Amino acid sequence: MSNIHPLAIVEDGAQLGKDITIEPFAVVKANTTLGDGVVIKSHAYIDGYTSIGENSIIWPGASIGTKTQDRKFRGEKTFVQIGKNTEIREYVTINASCQENSIVKVGDNCLIMAYCHVAHNCEIGDSVIMANSAMLAGHVIVEDHAIIGGMTPVHQFSRIGCYSMVGGFSRVSNDVPPYTVGGGIPYKFGGINIVGLKRHGFSLTTRQELAKVFKLTYRSGLRLEEAIASIKKEVKMTSEVKHWLEFCRSSKRGLMGLQGITQENSTEEEELEEEFSQPLKVTAR
Repeated sequence: MSNIHPLAIVEDGAQLGKDITIEPFAVVKANTTLGDGVVIKSHAYIDGYTSIGENSIIWPGASIGTKTQDRKFRGEKTFVQIGKNTEIREYVTINASCQENSIVKVGDNCLIMAYCHVAHNCEIGDSVIMANSAMLAGHVIVEDHAIIGGMTPVHQFSRIGCYSMVGGFSRVSNDVPPYTVGGGIPYKFGGINIVGLKRHGFSLTTRQELAKVFKLTYRSGLRLEEAIASIKKEVKMTSEVKHWLEFCRSSKRGLMGLQGITQENSTEEEELEEEFSQPLKVTAR
């Protein structure tokens, strides 16, 4: 049975599942969809075409689905999708997307801690943890089971690979390969995320192969293209190694620690970034 407090504001048109809890002074706008068992705490604000999966909890002060902060936004219809069993803690902001029918996604079983920010066109996988005040700029992709430490900003169009751990107070300006642990300013890798891989049941053989891959990529002195060629020859092609190679090959911003050598040609995203990073021209009146 649902429990919607009379002091909550739920607009007509909102689609509510079973056993919903909406506490006083929460606001749920007309185009929102809430799955079964969702809890919306006091003073949370859910706007736009936002859907929240079963048994997720939105804590006080969180703002989800509001207008993107991208100045290119022209009123397009965009979406926010929050998965199942996810917790969005106090004062998190998750903006709507930019570009028609685009989506901001947060997966299942995630924990987005207090004061985090998720910008337009971001995609967050399953079982991701963002510690307090971690911030994702637009178009960031965070793969499954990644952890981002507190107070860490992630540059637009960057990617955080699966099962990686990014330390707090870091600055991520490029892609962080999967299965790694690192942090700091400047960013430094500690190697493979051995503790995290053990906790998730990765075998000793898999961890050893990933350690070889990491050493060939970051400790051999080879260029990335050369390291990829050596990995193909010297390392057993497990699914994890294949994912590492595909992640590296598909990098558009370059890898942390190897910036600028992954692809020679500028991409559309980089051109857009350059356009909007130019100083504003101020005309005297």
